[in-house]
Amino acid sequence: MTIDKSQVRNAATVIVLRDRLTAPRILMGQRGAKAVFMPNKFVFPGGAVDAGDADIPLANPLPETCHSRLAEDADATLAHAIAVAAVRELWEETGLILGTPGAWDHTPPPDWETFAATGHLPDASALQFTFRALTPPGRPRRFDARFFLVDADDIATDLDDFDAACDELSHLQWVPLDKARSFDMPFITEVVLAEVEARADDRSPPASVPYFKNNDEESLFLRLRGTPMPE
Repeated sequence: MTIDKSQVRNAATVIVLRDRLTAPRILMGQRGAKAVFMPNKFVFPGGAVDAGDADIPLANPLPETCHSRLAEDADATLAHAIAVAAVRELWEETGLILGTPGAWDHTPPPDWETFAATGHLPDASALQFTFRALTPPGRPRRFDARFFLVDADDIATDLDDFDAACDELSHLQWVPLDKARSFDMPFITEVVLAEVEARADDRSPPASVPYFKNNDEESLFLRLRGTPMPE
């Protein structure tokens, strides 16, 4: 058996859901044709966790249920960095801010200078952990990706202003949820999309979080429930 030796990187992806109770739409963009990972595909904004993400303070942390589920079958200390990466990647790739008005009490690192200049602190309280997927072996890039659902009402800035976005995603747009499957997207994005469709009108945390665990030995479909909350 050939062993895939590519490094698995932790990653965070954000699914922003707009007008969820009337005409739900999700924010998607297209990866470049020369991208090593999923070229030309329409995806949700997201990317790998950076080493410095663990050191960025949050104005408000993840909800306890989400934190507990992120810690299941994983290094529990990663939960904070993954949440920070979700906020950062959303900002970098779309120019949208998940944050609270406030001034930083220290000089922000380079990755956060433009975010801090808007007068916001990163805030993870609106993120809802919804899906986890480990890229199968043999791919040019492998990610242990955590998908977060967030209501567009919790975005602090203009939902139609993408001027601050980097050029990693093109054709950023609000896609009607019932039309999204007509776009060219990766298989795992379609799977996550089904989960979002099932929860479009429900803001409460899911009963459990699906986890596609594709390791070197086998592919498993698990459910992450975390530590039960005390009654």
